Amino acid sequence: MTQTAVKKFSLEEYHRLAEIGFFQEDDRIELIRGEIVKMVAKGTAHVFCCRNLIKELSLLIEDRAILQCQDPITLPNNSEPEPDFTIARPREDRYLSHHPYPEDIILVIEISDSSLEYDRAVKLPLYAEAGIPHYWIVNLLELQLEAYSNPYQKVRGDFDYSQRQILLPNSSIALPELGDRSLDLSRIFPKTA
Repeated sequence: MTQTAVKKFSLEEYHRLAEIGFFQEDDRIELIRGEIVKMVAKGTAHVFCCRNLIKELSLLIEDRAILQCQDPITLPNNSEPEPDFTIARPREDRYLSHHPYPEDIILVIEISDSSLEYDRAVKLPLYAEAGIPHYWIVNLLELQLEAYSNPYQKVRGDFDYSQRQILLPNSSIALPELGDRSLDLSRIFPKTA
């Protein structure tokens, strides 16, 4: 049996492909560890939750940080994921010169249903390796928020977060580095019967 070689792309090559029009505007892709990955389609619960988070996070953050929704962040491991939400430190140019780098990022949020295992097994170590201090998974399958913090490298070299907290939809969670601002989770999750 022959093995197929996989072409790995650098960030520069990925950006060049975008510049020359290789990708269509509605292509839902991201660069993960040098591989171009097609993102899964969003279901109605995902879209519902995303709309709610846009409203709630915008109200809470105001001008204290930059909120981006499904836009790229640039990571050092040949990755340019497009998380559902990124909260980044304010910059005068509002990231016109480049996408947020790990040192700019306060929090990354992924909304997960069919992508839950991918967001845990692939995205979590990717974000931890980049040193992103806070990563939340809005878990629509179990109706809970998984809040991860304190990235570290394990003895065998893998990356993870040393703290994990599970919050239910009747809880609130403080937004990291934004003072007294807390997100009421009952405002983002779909109501169950």
